[in-house]
Amino acid sequence: MSASLTEARLDLEAIRRDFPILSKPLPDGTPLVYLDSGATAQKPRVVIDKLVEVLENYNANVHRGIHTLGDRVTVELETAREKIQHFIGAGSPEEVIFTSGTTASINLVAHGWGRKFLKPGDEVLLTDMEHHANLVPWQIVAQATGARLRFIPLASDGMLDLNRLDDLLTERTKMVAITGMSNVLGTVPPLREITERAHARGALVLVDGAQSVPHGQTNVRDPRIDFLAFSGHKMFGPTGIGVLYGRRKLLLAMDPMFGGGNMIHEVFRDHSTYAEPPAKFEAGTLPIVEAIGLGTAADYLSGFSFDAIHAHEQRLVQRAFTLLNQIPGVRILGPAPDGTRGPIVSFTVEGVHPHDLADLLNRRGVAVRAGHHCTMPLHEQLGIPATARASFAFYNTEAEVDALAAAIRYARSVFKLE
Repeated sequence: MSASLTEARLDLEAIRRDFPILSKPLPDGTPLVYLDSGATAQKPRVVIDKLVEVLENYNANVHRGIHTLGDRVTVELETAREKIQHFIGAGSPEEVIFTSGTTASINLVAHGWGRKFLKPGDEVLLTDMEHHANLVPWQIVAQATGARLRFIPLASDGMLDLNRLDDLLTERTKMVAITGMSNVLGTVPPLREITERAHARGALVLVDGAQSVPHGQTNVRDPRIDFLAFSGHKMFGPTGIGVLYGRRKLLLAMDPMFGGGNMIHEVFRDHSTYAEPPAKFEAGTLPIVEAIGLGTAADYLSGFSFDAIHAHEQRLVQRAFTLLNQIPGVRILGPAPDGTRGPIVSFTVEGVHPHDLADLLNRRGVAVRAGHHCTMPLHEQLGIPATARASFAFYNTEAEVDALAAAIRYARSVFKLE
């Protein structure tokens, strides 16, 4: 039975039993302390079982075969679409496009909308902390259309400097593309304020929800978001599946990014007419099993109180700040743990390269990520080439935060810094 709860506090023992990998030691027998959910989250048993169920019982292609298996898998996939619709508060399932992930979703908007509507002199407003997935596509499209990229800067505390927003938002701004949570700093931008001010200038808003959607209630109609992109594997679902939400009016106006089967209405020798969304943007065979698994992950996550998840993850962040700040040479990046930042703690240890640090932590069973985290401009601005990152999920415990701190001290001792 699932550990779904709606109480203020989570039953961590029950939750951890839902995730088989968390109880499995590493090959050398060391217990696993998994603190890399920002890269990919672990999967609960219900999702794993759903994937096996599809493959064993009704594996077939969707929207094609007029036979029992084809009918069953099509119903399951469209049911998953409806689950995602309700999970993010979309107005209809037709506004939910299945993609391969956040990167594909943002590229779909950049190329399908941006190449069609951006003109020389138009502007796309980003932030200084965007993931490459929400930067490089806009660079490519800006070069192709003559549009210009502008950036909301960071303040010294790791928050966005919104004092500059009125200067940056002009009649030339056509799109504001912004992360829902920084994958390095844990910064959570004030989306309501930004979307309201962007819409007042006539600009659209795209939110990169890869990090934010798994950790908080998302409603694309409050505040009104025009596009939302997120990945299944970061919200306890399979890899290879993601979602693009778009307001129906915008999806109808956009060009498809890929052509082929399933996305057409009629095909002639010299031109084609396209199906309406979502089919218009789902050329070829979808990641069917993965999409159905994502629906199950949304069901699983919906069984918990996001308030309880947030409160628990904030306790983990607070503890990490307390313990890591007691270790000499540790520098934590991003805003203070005031209850608003996300469950991501990136840091450096003086005298230890982040890659060496991650390797030494792994010897103690602590899995973190090291590198520039696909945010090279941000790291250049911070004056460091790389960081180590611990990213928490609602299945992590305070004891695992203690293990992180102990492993950092071990790493410092190896380098004779302790």
